[in-house]
Amino acid sequence: MTNASVREFKMPDVGEGLTEAEILKWYVQPGDTVTDGQVVCEVETAKAAVELPIPYDGVVRELHFPEGTTVDVGTSIIAVDVAGGAAPAAEEAPAPAPAPAAEPEEKPAARQPVLVGYGVATSSTRRRPRRAPAPDAAVQQAAAAVQQELNGHAPAPVEGVSRPLAKPPVRKLAKDLGVDLTTVVPTGPDGVITREDVHAAVAAVQAPQEQPAPVSAPAPATPAASAAPVSYDTARETRIPVKGVRKATAAAMVGSAFTAPHVTEFVTVDVTRTMKLVEELKQDKEFTGLRVNPLLLIAKALLVAIKRNPEINASWDEAAQEIVVKHYVNLGIAAATPRGLIVPNIKDAHAKTLPQLAESLGELVSTAREGKTSPSAMQAGTVTITNVGVFGVDTGTPLLNPGESAILAVGAIKPQPWVHKGKVKPRQVTTLALSFDHRLVDGELGSKVLADVAAILEQPKRLISWA
Repeated sequence: MTNASVREFKMPDVGEGLTEAEILKWYVQPGDTVTDGQVVCEVETAKAAVELPIPYDGVVRELHFPEGTTVDVGTSIIAVDVAGGAAPAAEEAPAPAPAPAAEPEEKPAARQPVLVGYGVATSSTRRRPRRAPAPDAAVQQAAAAVQQELNGHAPAPVEGVSRPLAKPPVRKLAKDLGVDLTTVVPTGPDGVITREDVHAAVAAVQAPQEQPAPVSAPAPATPAASAAPVSYDTARETRIPVKGVRKATAAAMVGSAFTAPHVTEFVTVDVTRTMKLVEELKQDKEFTGLRVNPLLLIAKALLVAIKRNPEINASWDEAAQEIVVKHYVNLGIAAATPRGLIVPNIKDAHAKTLPQLAESLGELVSTAREGKTSPSAMQAGTVTITNVGVFGVDTGTPLLNPGESAILAVGAIKPQPWVHKGKVKPRQVTTLALSFDHRLVDGELGSKVLADVAAILEQPKRLISWA
């Protein structure tokens, strides 16, 4: 019978028009007391990782989905008894128990750790089944024996296993390979499990178990083993589910490539004076504590070029068959993160001074690295910079972000022989690439913008005269 005091908290749309999100981590368990505004879980949408607060007080009755499950927006993910009732096991058990008061204490035993190599049980439905009664002592002993057989050491106590320390990419790798992190020996700082630790756990399970050899004297390889060479990653293949940020990026790039007719132009430029200016600004007290690097001046150069050629800052309205010219610049900066490529943008970048732009760039980069970029920070961009030079790449042909008309790729800055004042000298040189939507940006406009950016980086004093 339905309890009127139980409230179901549904997966919200934390962005614009999102349809699903993956539950990364639960911060509560059944029986825990929660308060209005308390964060109960972290989810990953197509745009960012977001913490979800519960909107009422009460006691957690049930978590409907385990970590790693992708849930549709609008689906209930957690049940809370706002009247502070007992845990669900005490109410829903159909048969009377001899000691009902002891049932809440047995619930942790029902959450058995997954054994190494066995993976997570699959289900034909996305909804989590009702919690089964706690296994008896014989079942627990059998599970502990199997774990001891696999790991070669005494099993951990069944009644409670602390959550291991590992970063989200490592947790995802462990899930894909069917590895229980509670059985992995950490080697990272402060007891953090690394990718190498997970692979080592897989290798240990795949190794022959009948005659384990001492660590100091490994047994020689058998003919069968030498006939089947093992790859550098111990496994022949690894399948990685495409979801969250990576799934959204893939869909957006496919849509961009087959919707907007791309044109890419290139220019190689001497940026020696720009590099000298960067060093001077680092010593300027007005920039104390701010992030000063070549990207700062490249961003400012692009903003000045857009001011001189405003038609480049536009979008294509397919339904209305109109070109929408933006009188503001939300400057996107492509950032590689553990969750994939994201493009947060600096709102109204055109109106910022150079120190303000430096401050905004610093905040954008640090927030992205921490995985705390909000969905709103990745919406409404108008033009983007992608700095492939940080990977040592000379240049590339970047794809447009959907809804934008131009994207500038910056290659590696490195010394090259260059004709300067009639003589060949070593100069700091880079290659820029500008991709643009040929429906609304013709070759002349695109060339002017790219030439202006190059001219400013070659002679940065133009930032003053052209701004």
